[in-house]
Amino acid sequence: MAEKFNPAAHDKHAEKPGSAAAADREVHEKLEAGLVDSFPASDPVSVAQPAPSRPHQKSKKARARKG
Repeated sequence: MAEKFNPAAHDKHAEKPGSAAAADREVHEKLEAGLVDSFPASDPVSVAQPAPSRPHQKSKKARARKG
């Protein structure tokens, strides 16, 4: 019996399906743990952390006018 025709070429740079599935499972487990730890709460759990805020700095023009 002949193999099924697959028109897509093999991508040698693609991740292995097993490692991608493992990464998905890991993220899902972390989200589930976060949901369990935060229950009951009004804010949903997020996977990503927000970037740290930068301190407010006055512009050069404002500093020059001030003194």
